[in-house]
Amino acid sequence: MATSINKITVPLKLTFLIFSMVLNCMGIIILQLSEENISYGKLGLLEAFKDLPIAFISIFAVSFISRIGTKTSLISALLIVAVCSVILPFVQVFWFYKLWFAIIGACFALGKICVFNIIKNNIFDEKTLTKTMSSVEASFMVGIFVVNTGFGWLISSQYGEFWKFGFLGISLISFFTVYLFLKTEITETENKNISLLPDLTGFGKPAFTAFFGLLFFIVFTEQSFNSWLPSFYKNHLGVDSFFALQATSFLAVFSYLGRIFTAQIIRRFDLSKYFYICVSMVLLILFLIIAIQFFSNGKSAILIYIFPVIGFFLAPLYPVANSKMISSTDKEKVNVLTSVIVIFSSLGSSASSALISVLFQNQMLNYYAVFIFLAVMTVFIFGFSFFKAINQKY
Repeated sequence: MATSINKITVPLKLTFLIFSMVLNCMGIIILQLSEENISYGKLGLLEAFKDLPIAFISIFAVSFISRIGTKTSLISALLIVAVCSVILPFVQVFWFYKLWFAIIGACFALGKICVFNIIKNNIFDEKTLTKTMSSVEASFMVGIFVVNTGFGWLISSQYGEFWKFGFLGISLISFFTVYLFLKTEITETENKNISLLPDLTGFGKPAFTAFFGLLFFIVFTEQSFNSWLPSFYKNHLGVDSFFALQATSFLAVFSYLGRIFTAQIIRRFDLSKYFYICVSMVLLILFLIIAIQFFSNGKSAILIYIFPVIGFFLAPLYPVANSKMISSTDKEKVNVLTSVIVIFSSLGSSASSALISVLFQNQMLNYYAVFIFLAVMTVFIFGFSFFKAINQKY
């Protein structure tokens, strides 16, 4: 089984890379459209058009995947992403961004469930699963770096007005990934769920409720950075669009390093202790940022260099929590569990963007770090409850 997962690692990583780029271009689109007199209130709701379809489709995704197969579902999602990325540069109206993100969100719901299912059906050891998941999810951080760096250079170049044509590159990677999957044999689950709605029996137990709350606030925190940090840099610290995107790219670099580092050393640590260390470091760095803002009238340039470091400790939280729960769940329920994971993750992302947009709309950016600090404190509380419950029989 280990050999099998090694053979499919490349297309799995490319899948997460692609979805990372199309999901995390949100920060770029917010940055660009805010200059076209579109209010932050409308831009904040744009995230909901991405996240709510993710939540809705996830409810029915398990049945769909069971009927047509994991590989076929994943290939279909990637093909739709490729076609949508080809169309986007040629459409100029704001409503199409809403439709585009809704389609991308639906495809991501299918894609993520398929990827998690493939990993679970090939790996049974908890820490090996954590290592693989951290490695695959690290490519998500690479996608954030690539999309911010690539579009940053394009926007600042003499061809800046054609920035949307950068999505053609994403479509090419999508087509290539489909080609790789067509050539790869994948072991699929034998469970054929014919029910339209997933069986949620047992998901109301303490370990699961704490886990879903934990994921909600982890993603809530991540999206506070991924979608809004470029605009924070530009509007609050006064840097230009190019530097704002490049500085945000370093958040992705540190996040990537955090997940790769986790994948390499996780076998040496108890998952709960490693989780607590990472959360504590995030809180410490945020406290430092808040202190700097308090003593420097809120606009110290050093914040540009401190914010990205958070990514190193924040990025491991999601795969560590996921792998702990997935490795403790029966194989037959992994698809259903993953669909619920996607639902709570998307709701966390949508809620985060809506609330952060209020800070921007009301010029309250001095409280940006305080807002995130409170969210991370909530992550710590849910994390403590989750690991305490999961170590008991539920």
